[in-house]
Amino acid sequence: MAALDTPIRNLSFIEKKYLKKLEQLGVKSVRDFLYFFPHRYDDFSKLSKIADLKPDQTATIEGKIIDIQNIRTWKRRMNITEALVQDKSGSARVVWFNQPYIVQNIKKDSLVRLSGKVNWDKKGLYFSSPAYEMAKRAPTNTGRIVPVYPETRGLTSRWLRWKISQLLKKYLEEIPEIIPNAILKRQNLVGAQVAIQELHFPSSFGKIKEAQKRMAFEEMFFIQLVSVRARKDWETSRATKINFDEKLVKDFVGSLPFKLTDAQRKSAFQILRDVEKPHPMNRLFEGDVGSGKTVVAAIAALEAMMAGYQTAIMAPTEVLARQHFETFGKVLKGFSQKVGLLTNSESRTFWKKNTRKNFLGKIRRGEIKILIGTHALIQESVEFKNLALVIIDEQHRFGVEQRARLQKAAAELKDNLKNSVPHLLSMTATPIPRTLALAFYGNLDLSILDELPKGRKKIITEIITPANRHRVYDFIRSEIKSGRQAFFIFPLIEESEKISGKAATEEHRNLSEKIFPELKIGLLHGRMKPKDKEEVMKDFKDKKYDILVSTSVIEVGVDVPNATIMVIEGSERFGLAQLHQFRGRVGRSEHQSHCFLFTDSPSAMTNKRLKALIESEDGFKLAEKDLEIRGPGQFIGKRQSGIADTAMQHLSDVKLIQQARIEAQSLFEFDPKLEKFPILKNTLEKFNKEIHLE
Repeated sequence: MAALDTPIRNLSFIEKKYLKKLEQLGVKSVRDFLYFFPHRYDDFSKLSKIADLKPDQTATIEGKIIDIQNIRTWKRRMNITEALVQDKSGSARVVWFNQPYIVQNIKKDSLVRLSGKVNWDKKGLYFSSPAYEMAKRAPTNTGRIVPVYPETRGLTSRWLRWKISQLLKKYLEEIPEIIPNAILKRQNLVGAQVAIQELHFPSSFGKIKEAQKRMAFEEMFFIQLVSVRARKDWETSRATKINFDEKLVKDFVGSLPFKLTDAQRKSAFQILRDVEKPHPMNRLFEGDVGSGKTVVAAIAALEAMMAGYQTAIMAPTEVLARQHFETFGKVLKGFSQKVGLLTNSESRTFWKKNTRKNFLGKIRRGEIKILIGTHALIQESVEFKNLALVIIDEQHRFGVEQRARLQKAAAELKDNLKNSVPHLLSMTATPIPRTLALAFYGNLDLSILDELPKGRKKIITEIITPANRHRVYDFIRSEIKSGRQAFFIFPLIEESEKISGKAATEEHRNLSEKIFPELKIGLLHGRMKPKDKEEVMKDFKDKKYDILVSTSVIEVGVDVPNATIMVIEGSERFGLAQLHQFRGRVGRSEHQSHCFLFTDSPSAMTNKRLKALIESEDGFKLAEKDLEIRGPGQFIGKRQSGIADTAMQHLSDVKLIQQARIEAQSLFEFDPKLEKFPILKNTLEKFNKEIHLE
């Protein structure tokens, strides 16, 4: 196994100039290289006769080179390598562009194998830039199912195939079997060595499927092992029991100026039942945009407060923390005002700002029962008296490492409750499709708010083509005259050659100078300093701007009831779930709200996706639709989660996920410390460091 950890810089057959490029692809060791799998395959396995070739066909031929030469075209400033190849049935031309070195590799009279696209011009049929190799060599780039890898500038699939074939000869037998044999047999899976060989150099498409299934199961099995163990560890911890106070909850619900939905009542009941138990709650609270999660969280915090305990509520930004502080102040007005706000820029209660030292003393003495803030809450200097409940809002907005620290910190926050872990409630406004919830959140209990408060006006959503933009601009002017505000969302920060999208910075200038010169327009994007972002958001909320131009940083949580218009530029570039999040920034008051989806794309697929948004306001249905259309990376980016592509592709396979979970549970029941499976145990420890499940 140690051989697999050999750094690739120590391999004599990998030239130094390639090391940095491989690193860009995440390849640093032999193991990384062997687990760097193709993203597609070209079928060059069937050998054709030259006489049978047809235009637009992808074909493989074997023949003798009759002639080969480089030609320089001065008009197009291009090097063209042209060859004539012949088999027993006939001859064909072969053309390569800007690859003059090919004449050094392929000589006249040599026997070659070529695979590629057949084209047609006035001179007849010809191969255009085919893959090539000597016919006497075992097929690697031609004459077989050929793997195509994710590439970077200066690293071709041809080069990667050659190096991987060398690695497989030397290291294939070093790859250990991690999954216990009994599980392989029960799940009808091939071994690790067979799977890796077939993924890189497959003998058939059927074998590729078997190998992909094996690797996907392995990854999902590890995810479930992490999840099952986390749940077991959590359940053996002790927590403070907070007894259900029926009268208090009824009084609080009765004091609200609105009626709770059935989904809010059900979720509140699940949470209150959890915190009564002697082991800590670990619940994910999912709510669609505007479904009223905060008031449910307030019920749990109120009950903890009235029982004499403290609650910490963490938000990813100061704007969101301040928003929660104001909301809690309003809804808890008749009960208690022991609510505090702690961020890097302020420490205050409802009555006044406090010096930080004085404020930290109030937390330590238990005078502040509900503490709301940013990650400032987990700083060394913050000490609680008796913390019983931690609520993390928009947990996915914290970075992966930050999230891991938050959960650890939640369990280790300083207080006087010895050997006790606080109850943990993670909230998110991003609906997660059922299969993803099953795969990634199996260690959490789930509460779902899938019902919007009564009386909310439906947001009018329209797809806007370039011809209709001016109608929308006129409508925005009239709405702003009536005292409303608008959001403009753009997919990019700066002009990019790779993606022809409109940059927020450029468009802010365009809107300010050409379209709405009479209006006040703010700008918000991800590269601004947090403090500047907070200030722009606050100014928009305080009506200092009529329009806020933003990139996707505005996606979640910000509440500006006076904003009734959402314009999304390049809407085809965003997923349905994200578009739904943007739309949810409006429609938060009694005024009619509108969402305009600007698109230049004539694609039928774009139209189909955007129409789904017009037809549905259900975030959960849209999330499922998004998974179906765009795949799982939309929800859990590989870079965010550490999940391999093979597993990502199988995330809609409910059966595979369920089987992986059953096997993980059975294994821990049979051998809780995995002492009989040392290789599995070591691999699991490494995997645990790389991946983060909520």
